[in-house]
Amino acid sequence: MPRIKYLFSSLLFLFFSGISFAQLEQVEPPFWWEGMNRSEIQLVFYGNEIGVGDLYLDGQKVDEVIKTENENYLFYNWETKGLKAGSYLFELKKGKKRIATYAYELKKRREGSAQREGFSSQDAVYLLMPDRFANGDPSNDSTKDTYEKANVDDPWGRHGGDIQGIIKNLDYIKELGMTALWSTPLLEDNDKRGSYHGYACSDTYHIDSRYGGNSAYLKLSDELHKRDMKLIKDYVTNHWSLEHYMIKDLPSKDWIHYFDGENGYAQTNYRLSTVYDTNASKADIFLAEKGWFVPSMPDLNQSNPMTLNYLIDNAIWWIEYANLDGYRVDTYPYNEKERVTTWTKAIMAEYPNFNIVGESWYHDTASIAYWQKDSKLAEIQDFNSELPSVMDFVFFETLQRMMTYEPSWDKGLVEMYNAMGMDYLYPDINNVMIFAENHDTTRFNEKNATLGDFKIAMTLLATTRGIPQLYYGSEIGFKGDKAKGDADLRKDMPGGWPNDVRSAFNALERTSEEQSYFDIVKTLFQWRQHQELIHKGKTVHFIPLNEIYVYFRVLDQNAVMVVINANKEVQTIELSRFNELLESYSKASELFSGTQINLEKTLSIPARDAQVFELF
Repeated sequence: MPRIKYLFSSLLFLFFSGISFAQLEQVEPPFWWEGMNRSEIQLVFYGNEIGVGDLYLDGQKVDEVIKTENENYLFYNWETKGLKAGSYLFELKKGKKRIATYAYELKKRREGSAQREGFSSQDAVYLLMPDRFANGDPSNDSTKDTYEKANVDDPWGRHGGDIQGIIKNLDYIKELGMTALWSTPLLEDNDKRGSYHGYACSDTYHIDSRYGGNSAYLKLSDELHKRDMKLIKDYVTNHWSLEHYMIKDLPSKDWIHYFDGENGYAQTNYRLSTVYDTNASKADIFLAEKGWFVPSMPDLNQSNPMTLNYLIDNAIWWIEYANLDGYRVDTYPYNEKERVTTWTKAIMAEYPNFNIVGESWYHDTASIAYWQKDSKLAEIQDFNSELPSVMDFVFFETLQRMMTYEPSWDKGLVEMYNAMGMDYLYPDINNVMIFAENHDTTRFNEKNATLGDFKIAMTLLATTRGIPQLYYGSEIGFKGDKAKGDADLRKDMPGGWPNDVRSAFNALERTSEEQSYFDIVKTLFQWRQHQELIHKGKTVHFIPLNEIYVYFRVLDQNAVMVVINANKEVQTIELSRFNELLESYSKASELFSGTQINLEKTLSIPARDAQVFELF
């Protein structure tokens, strides 16, 4: 009761005193929750000469504040354990003069929030770039608080896609059999040019106003969950934008990796092998982890405890605030590996069933597997990343390459067989993200792929181990060449803009070719949703012969047989070769055609085709 009286009297004083509090520009996190495992949070108070004052909490002076070389900042590690939801009044005073106040709210948590289930191998993830997907609200295409304005004719510029456009087309995504949405970053990116990609964050607590702001993001989360779909947020721990207020006015010089070059810049060497290479020089390791990705993206110094705490609090805040189901973390190995591990552990301690997938762009399985939690490869160095999931770039590269070669001893489908043969290196093979393309890669269909090739690729994506990710537009045959620049990979969806002459979101307006692509994806992934043996089963595969690859997914007494024919002619295979898996079954139902067959001596497979057989 006394605390409530104090708050009331303080607020009355503020109302009648007419004092201006414009000096306090930022308080982060802006609020928190009661009952959190991470109960001690690092509060950031920012404003003109805020750091010269003293901090009071509910009338009591706080002595444990942290001040940096920059007088515009004041930090306070606030222990909230045992505190109830409600408002807590912070005051900043210079002597007896009150210079700023902030009524800090502790909110009640959602019931069961800590036990939320992250995305898993039961899911299929739809990746989209919001600026290029659909424009649901043209009124926010250009906003007063951001530099870059919309210009749909500029392939490198903002096109106006937004969160409302995503919400409008969620049923389209669901119809494809997708159960989770990963959008490239939606946080404010206020770079003056090329800001549409979102990977240079300028405000860590606000969704870009051109996407609709925080309220639109909360609505997206709600609409997904109404449809039993999940929301994965793209998070960047490694770098921010030059436009972030903490970069424009550094709390301390060591908030970022500051070098002697212009603006403190030195470029990373991009040699990610150095972070696990026992022979690597310290100089090379240093530059790989601490060099900037590009000149416009300052590299965050996670060895500074305050920088790291800021990132941890921010990541947990977004999960709780937006009811997230997962993170995809950009450029994961470019971080300081011990520090990003601390970040990951803090999130998983708060949400034990959450999932985080790290972008781990290597060209060999061992290097990717090193980064997954409990990796035996990393254990040699007494390191454990604690990262639940990694992105299988070997699967992607193999899938894009294998269809382009003339068959030989080590080229063609045998490359996928060999790639799958390295699965033992992963501690948790079912928690690996697989994909045929994404926003940074050449489109699969750019490789002169036929519809049959696409069917093969999608069948592999839908029926092998791991968590499949589909890139927007793939389902209608989008093409795009990395050599032509990123904009070629990130085209607008037909029908996403008010003036479009037709809409690919509408079946009646798709071309026959687009519908053929769409039907392949829909058939596979709607079926996959209900196949536990695909989500959790064991893989048994047979060495490809004559460009025929046969593998089985098996769980208990259930099995699926997948047959891929990369030949340009119909092929007939002898089923006796697969008796160790087939001897318990006499019939099969083929997914795409719906036909039921007797498992006799031979099986014919059409040219450049994939077939999926449920065995019984």
